[in-house]
Amino acid sequence: MDDAALLALAVELATDASALIMTLRARGVTVDHKADATPVTEADQAAERLILRGLRARTPAIPVIAEEEIAAGLAPAAAAQFWLVDPLDGTREFAQGRAEFTVNIGLVRAGRAVLGAVALPAFASLFAGIVGAGAWRRDAAGQTAIHVRPAPSEGLQVMASRHYADDPKLAAFLADYPVARIVNIGSAVKFCRLAEGAADLYPRLGRTMEWDTAAPQAVLEAAGGHIRCLDGGPLLYGKPGFENPPFLCTGA
Repeated sequence: MDDAALLALAVELATDASALIMTLRARGVTVDHKADATPVTEADQAAERLILRGLRARTPAIPVIAEEEIAAGLAPAAAAQFWLVDPLDGTREFAQGRAEFTVNIGLVRAGRAVLGAVALPAFASLFAGIVGAGAWRRDAAGQTAIHVRPAPSEGLQVMASRHYADDPKLAAFLADYPVARIVNIGSAVKFCRLAEGAADLYPRLGRTMEWDTAAPQAVLEAAGGHIRCLDGGPLLYGKPGFENPPFLCTGA
């Protein structure tokens, strides 16, 4: 399968997982907690099973690293190419009835996120892209190419995590930027808003895991955006423990 076919597979599975998540949400949400105290629901687990079945059946030579399997102690051996899956990014938002949750399916090659699909089930939309080949958004209006925007003269729209809204480190970090507005939301939706040219800056100073960021990083970079660690280096994948350092997402 070439990259276009791999992306098509990720898009198909993210779409199917989105439909499943919304069906399960309509029945009511029960929240459990994993060993690290993070929340998990039936929708996280069912969506991951659906995605894993599809990836392993159709790309058996590509290992899959998925959030809930990692939580259960199941981690494949390191490989030059692998899928990273977060079946429901933003579980807290999902459980609290908010709209900002996503399905993330990304492909990593030689430590770089190269393509990804990010579905926004509650918005009935999906973002996808291949780095170097472009990005697009699909919603009720159809499929549209997307690109980051130049920084507006009136100041930057900053995306920030809802759960770190009062973090003094964020205010200190933004002190040197011309900020017009800060929007606090959860999940990978923040990356998508930059990718479609609706926002300009997303500093992530708190903890994230590789499955949180691989697919949305690919979409943002395919749309012309940039992601860098705070030391200026690239955000890479396959790190021990799969934990990311703080990073900065920017538009054009």
